[in-house]
Amino acid sequence: MKPLLGRITHALAPHSHDTNDKTDSALESSSRGMRVLAISFTVLMATAAIQAVIVVASGSVALLGDTLHNLADALTAVPLAIAFSVGRRPATRRFTYGYGRAEDLAGIVIVLLIAVSAALAGYEAVVRLLDPQEMRAVGWVAGAALIGFAGNEWVARYRIKVGREIGSAALVADGLHARTDGFTSLAVLLGAGGAALGFPLADPIVGLLITVAICFVLRDAAREIYHRLMDAVDPALVDEAERILSAVDGVRRVGSVRLRWIGHALHAEVEILVNHDMSVVAAHKVAVEAEHRLIHELPRLRAATVHTDPHGPAGADHHTTLATHRTH
Repeated sequence: MKPLLGRITHALAPHSHDTNDKTDSALESSSRGMRVLAISFTVLMATAAIQAVIVVASGSVALLGDTLHNLADALTAVPLAIAFSVGRRPATRRFTYGYGRAEDLAGIVIVLLIAVSAALAGYEAVVRLLDPQEMRAVGWVAGAALIGFAGNEWVARYRIKVGREIGSAALVADGLHARTDGFTSLAVLLGAGGAALGFPLADPIVGLLITVAICFVLRDAAREIYHRLMDAVDPALVDEAERILSAVDGVRRVGSVRLRWIGHALHAEVEILVNHDMSVVAAHKVAVEAEHRLIHELPRLRAATVHTDPHGPAGADHHTTLATHRTH
């Protein structure tokens, strides 16, 4: 992939400054994401396979729900891997911002997979509640529950840590999903304990509780993806961008600051005001410095577009022509 070179235009129009190290960082983020997905997929598929064998031997509906959840969690690695791969493609004349939004589409698929696993687990729990059956191999069920918890908690920590470091909402959502899988695995122990004490309904009841837990994860994951689709960012990032811009020599005032996530990289569009009697060359220098500072000091910011406006003289309106076209 060719490195993105800095592009400079005149001072009183937007211009963009992309640095090679930011491009390399973005590629490294995608590579880290792919490694996380490959490792977590292997761990979760192994966990689900072990649990599936014990489901057949025991007939535990709670363990079945947990196994389905683990399987769904493992399969979410597939759309995410595709998204990370697609997101590395360079921008084109049609997709001028690149393909980073593929991660958000993968997030939607993840939410749907979580919803399907909740529906299947809930259905099986209700069926078993209406037609109770004796659980077999209770000790093996308990062991499978502990295996499920250990595998999911490890994967959850790994995904959430890397997801936050590279700014991937989809990977964080996937990690939250895995974390809940771990706690629902522990819940299977309750079903096994109840069955051992002669209470067969404990197993389907725990299955229903697991379904409720999956629904809570579904809500959190859907909210995380919704925020990304709506271009929501942490207000603290906007505050930090304003602080960085205000500290640039020559910036009299900071105008609008807009940030958006494209995949796991931030893009910024900002306005700064400089002295109205400043030369074009000097104003251009201030804009480039503002751009440079933003890209290097704002976490995970890959590109910034800076627009300069003249500050003063008093009473002057430099946007009269655009007044009817601006939204507030």
